[in-house]
Amino acid sequence: MRTSHRSPTLDDLRDDDLRRRVQADLDAKTKPLGSLGRLETLALQLALIQRRRRPVLEQPQVVVFAADHGIAARGVSAYPAEVTRQMVHNMLEGGAAVSVLARQHGLAITVADCGVAADFEPQPRLRVCKVAGAEHGSADASRGPALTAGQCAQAIGHGRTLLKSLPGNVLLLGEMGIANTSPAALLMARLTGEPLRACVGRGTGLGDAALAHKLSVLHGALQLHAQALAPLAALAALGGLEIATMVGSVLQAAWEHRVIVVDGFITTAAVAAAAALEPLVLQRCVFSHRSGEHGHARWLQHLGAQPLLDLGLRLGEGSGAVLTWPLLESACRLLAEMASFDSAGVSTRSA
Repeated sequence: MRTSHRSPTLDDLRDDDLRRRVQADLDAKTKPLGSLGRLETLALQLALIQRRRRPVLEQPQVVVFAADHGIAARGVSAYPAEVTRQMVHNMLEGGAAVSVLARQHGLAITVADCGVAADFEPQPRLRVCKVAGAEHGSADASRGPALTAGQCAQAIGHGRTLLKSLPGNVLLLGEMGIANTSPAALLMARLTGEPLRACVGRGTGLGDAALAHKLSVLHGALQLHAQALAPLAALAALGGLEIATMVGSVLQAAWEHRVIVVDGFITTAAVAAAAALEPLVLQRCVFSHRSGEHGHARWLQHLGAQPLLDLGLRLGEGSGAVLTWPLLESACRLLAEMASFDSAGVSTRSA
């Protein structure tokens, strides 16, 4: 019997015939073989995700999943918890970095309130996805489970429902939640088996003493939930509401053959949890950048992911995912519009 988080099993995108056709199209373009580097790899991946030789990106959706975390009360972030609420306002008003970048590239942006410790006035770009009993955030994972199994399942369901309601065939992931590098680091340690010290970073800019305190708090949380080994159990015990909601949206997006553009450390946590449930999710994911957050590079290695950019970003919000958007557009345009040697009457290289 299938568990409730699953759609029917994802199909494997390894289509050798389509791959050969798209590669032949790329090789026939007016350029030396492979000279467009990663753009060619990206074009091929987009074609495989959409199962067509000429991928088309339609109505891309930036979704910022926002929630508060009980573990913030333990002093694991350089910023107070109320900044989550303030930054959600900033995003809705168009002043956050992700808002500016989305506006620059003409991308629709939605903020999902998955458990912010505040109530917001209704507005078109806001979706309320709060979970019963955790309306104002997750519990403190260092003192008990962050979420009950039921709350985690509800959050995943909200993520699926949210994604179904949005148009388009591209999902660009973003997040907002003070202290959310802590649940992300805990999930990395549990899902990869890496030592906690390799997973925990400075987040919003912790100094050495504060970083040592954060490590101590998270070590206690990991020990407290030593039996939470299965992916859903780990997500509930160690995760957060925006991460669990994001897992649902990622699973649904994968099932719908949407392109999933992954941002930084926290969105990688959601994708890794989703992939632990459905490994073929990763075939649908474009990893936008390698963040400056400690542990992200190693996590990408575990996932076999090659990010497109490395700009030292550690802002979150989906900023890296949006910055990558022009590369996806370029890959599709080059595949669709660039002339071949035959059509342009250009001589091929000699044997």
